Amino acid sequence: MPIDKQIDVVERKLKRLESPLERVIFGSRWLMAPFYLGLIGSLAVLMFKFLQELIHFFPLAASAQESEVILWVLSLIDLSLAGNLVLMVIFSGYENFVSKIDIASHEDRPDWMGTVDFSGLKLKLIASIVAISGIHLLKSFMAIDSINKENLMWLLILHGTFVASGVLLAVMDYVTEKSH
Repeated sequence: MPIDKQIDVVERKLKRLESPLERVIFGSRWLMAPFYLGLIGSLAVLMFKFLQELIHFFPLAASAQESEVILWVLSLIDLSLAGNLVLMVIFSGYENFVSKIDIASHEDRPDWMGTVDFSGLKLKLIASIVAISGIHLLKSFMAIDSINKENLMWLLILHGTFVASGVLLAVMDYVTEKSH
């Protein structure tokens, strides 16, 4: 048999193996679904902590000092930002890596849903982390008399690192986008 025909036979056999293999590889994306379900559980835990914080502080609000109220509000904002971050990861991760969420006609569908790619998700994640870190830093500044100065230094270093990481990610994405 000529070499061309032998090559054709081998290619046909490989093609028959390729299709099932590709279906398995494509189907493996569903292994990520339990991760997103777990994140939904973590969102419920964040909501529980948010409600717990509300119930704990409301009876004390009338006698609280202004700085205590501000710290309490910052804690609620912190939990809210963390919840937003988890929700963003659930929606974007599921849509980018598992399957499209078919609710295009729903009136409450967020505008950004379906438009955040992996690069945009990274930037939104680092922006949320920077915001959460900034709130923790602000809470520390609000209680500066009682905080260990070495711990404050580490908080500043970590916050600066998060900010620098965010800027570097944005620059890398910008350069990558320009090169395409």
